[in-house]
Amino acid sequence: MRLRLVLAALAGAIAFSSPASTQVTNDEVGGVRTETQERMRAGDQTTDALNWLGVLGLLGLLGLRKGHDEDSYHPSDID
Repeated sequence: MRLRLVLAALAGAIAFSSPASTQVTNDEVGGVRTETQERMRAGDQTTDALNWLGVLGLLGLLGLRKGHDEDSYHPSDID
């Protein structure tokens, strides 16, 4: 019974959906592209300087690591 219901729902979805080739895009209607389409068309606009700035920022996070449990610069074995 459940299998028939699932198969009927699947067949209905296939029957009433339009094929991808018949769907109209924004370029065909009005010629106005969305913001995402414009970014994809323009390509990669990031610069190497921004990439290196990001790398330096990530390296700066290494300074936030926790040091030794003691206050001294070098931990000692003598208590």
